[in-house]
Amino acid sequence: MSRLLYRLGRAAARRPWRFIAVWVLVVAAIGGAAGVAGGSLHDDYTLAGTGSQRAADLLKERFPALSGADARVVVHARDGGALDQAGLAAARQRLGALPHVSAVDPVRPSRDGATALITVRYDVPVTDLAPGETLDRLREATRGLTAAGEQVEFGGQVPENVTAPGGVAEAVGVVAALVILLLAFGSVVAAGLPLAVALAGLGAGVSGIFVLAAFANVATTAPTLAMMTGLGVGIDYALFILTRHREGLAEGLEVAEAAGRANATAGLSVLFAGFTVLLALCGLVLSRVPVFMTMGFATGIVVAATVASAVTLLPAVLGLAGRRVLRRRDRAEGATIGAESPRVRRWAEHVGRRPWPWLLAALVLMLTLAAPALGMRTWPSDASSEPASNTVRQAYDLVEESYGAGANGPLLVAVDLRVSPDAEGLRARLAAAGGVVSVAPPQVSPDRGAAVLVVTPEYGPQDERATELVDRLRAEVLPPGAEITGLTAAYVDLSRILDERLWPVIGAVVATSFLMLMIVFRSLLAPLKAAAMNLLSIGAAYGVLTAVFQWGWGAELLGLPHSVPVSSFIVLLMFAVLFGVSMDYEVFLLSRVREEWLRTGDARGSVSTGLAVTGRVITSAALIMVAVFLGFAMDPGLVIKQMGVGLAVAVALDATVVRLVLVPATMALLGRANWWLPGPLDRLLPSFDPHGADGPAYAASREAEGGASAEPGERELGRV
Repeated sequence: MSRLLYRLGRAAARRPWRFIAVWVLVVAAIGGAAGVAGGSLHDDYTLAGTGSQRAADLLKERFPALSGADARVVVHARDGGALDQAGLAAARQRLGALPHVSAVDPVRPSRDGATALITVRYDVPVTDLAPGETLDRLREATRGLTAAGEQVEFGGQVPENVTAPGGVAEAVGVVAALVILLLAFGSVVAAGLPLAVALAGLGAGVSGIFVLAAFANVATTAPTLAMMTGLGVGIDYALFILTRHREGLAEGLEVAEAAGRANATAGLSVLFAGFTVLLALCGLVLSRVPVFMTMGFATGIVVAATVASAVTLLPAVLGLAGRRVLRRRDRAEGATIGAESPRVRRWAEHVGRRPWPWLLAALVLMLTLAAPALGMRTWPSDASSEPASNTVRQAYDLVEESYGAGANGPLLVAVDLRVSPDAEGLRARLAAAGGVVSVAPPQVSPDRGAAVLVVTPEYGPQDERATELVDRLRAEVLPPGAEITGLTAAYVDLSRILDERLWPVIGAVVATSFLMLMIVFRSLLAPLKAAAMNLLSIGAAYGVLTAVFQWGWGAELLGLPHSVPVSSFIVLLMFAVLFGVSMDYEVFLLSRVREEWLRTGDARGSVSTGLAVTGRVITSAALIMVAVFLGFAMDPGLVIKQMGVGLAVAVALDATVVRLVLVPATMALLGRANWWLPGPLDRLLPSFDPHGADGPAYAASREAEGGASAEPGERELGRV
């Protein structure tokens, strides 16, 4: 593989316009396909085997008018007086004429008459509604009330599913990355190349997501999550190859030769790192929740595209740039580039001399940061987590103030009358249950085969007592043939599923990553240490998320109105993304350490050298990732906001505490055991080396065997 990448990189540098033209055609073709035949984004929250899903299926079969999405129009008199009933009736009539609206409930006035609630019911799920059929249509239908001076706000599934326009987070991340690259390289050309290459891969990957959406349901947040991950890893992958290329130029290599060698060494590490990210994302399949599976597939498409752009497009633009990727004074004076960081070397040697105190101190810090995660409460985000200026948040507050907290999360009890025909008796039992404010009269389907009872609980959706109420009603009140659905019940089921399936996902991702690292580094302890340290970083990130969002230590700074639970989506998503991303640094660092170990046989010295050589580039890469992820913390969506904060914290810890303290301390303690692998296992595992067999050692053996006739780069790089 390294020989193939060497030839590919050298050919691209020698004939750059051919490769650039191919990439332009590829991006244009995928983008054109997405524009012409691409699908729209849909959230598929099918929860097979749960009570809420069984109830939804019953309604879809027997009571389709109540099986779709809903919207809530909240009208409030700004002066606190009575609302105009004629205006409300006219608005209700216009709402009933909207596309896919199957019914509009009667106007429900508040006790003081200053607020009215109109529930709009659709005959299709919210994911089947086009963007133009949602909030804009609701506003148009209620324009008369707004013109009369009334406050009109919108809540429910349909308005809450409208995705806020993005772009700010991406722009912040790109600008921050450009500044960091400019400071690191001192060259505008060198700073711009990783960004250009990453954006090319990002463009192809995101277009690919919309092509995928034509054949499968793709979550509405999937493109944003994919862009966040793809932008970070794409810049980093290009950065690692560019750094190796600059080192080659500084050694006096020709541009094409330097590009080929960089592609064969750092490019092979990029391929492996990207593959580990894809493996981690594939773990989301084990969640068996369609929305998570598509998030994994979508992010995987973007990561694969950025890897492809790094090993094919980057060598081409490096060939065009020539020696301009170096600082002007370096080009003019022929100065060498100091690949090593003396400070990092001195620090690594210091930690290696006294590993136990540093190891214990780092573990205490990481475990302290992770401790809040023991009290983490996960719950899907709802309207109460939105900024106060958002219409769904204002609708939520008006409903809570006028009708009680539970009115924001009514429970729908679907009853199969063929199994349990006494709907009125069930209504009485539900009304008598503790925690229930009221139960509306049963609505019977046209075929008289099903009924629906709307239960208003005493508690809001995020209240832990709402979960207890759903469980109690299911266990003690509902007869056979009756199930609870609605937003709150679906959230209860979703949170429980994600909690149950978290550990299988963690086990599968850790096991596959451990196996891959064992194959690459021919070691048992090195991959075991890498997996343990990644878990420490992730645990610390979970703890910080709990403190910032659930405890409210930084919620207001991030634009949230108050403390909120950690989104149920975050724990699973962040683990899969972060475990793969964190492996990038481990691969690049351990690759250099192993290269030095094979060359010198000095276990402790190879760690210091590996850290010194990779110190600057990994620090720059980590700063870029942190900047990109913090940029996404500005996203209005709570899931993306929490992902941005969590990933930024984990990467920062991984690049500092883990890389600068835990790695040198543990590797100093283990010594030669770092690279121990039982002989039978060594013979059983396939051979794969991210730097081409034995790296420099292999080159020497080839030359000794008379391999001088081979290409110079091939003699040095060897083969896999």
